[in-house]
Amino acid sequence: MERREQKFALCIRNSQCEDLELHKVYRILPDGRAAKEGYLRIIDESGEDYLYPQSYFIRVKLPRKAQEALPVPR
Repeated sequence: MERREQKFALCIRNSQCEDLELHKVYRILPDGRAAKEGYLRIIDESGEDYLYPQSYFIRVKLPRKAQEALPVPR
């Protein structure tokens, strides 16, 4: 079975967002509509996915081993 490549982002800002930790890497879920509006769908500290401004993140590419070391979303 082929695994879909996962996307990640590093949090660089968390103004008024208690469920984001600065300098933490988060999984991005695909959401083209949100992206057109300037948002990313992120699985945050609550374990749920929410929309956050793209400007709060820098997209990062992680090696496969790093991806596998991260917790699996609920």
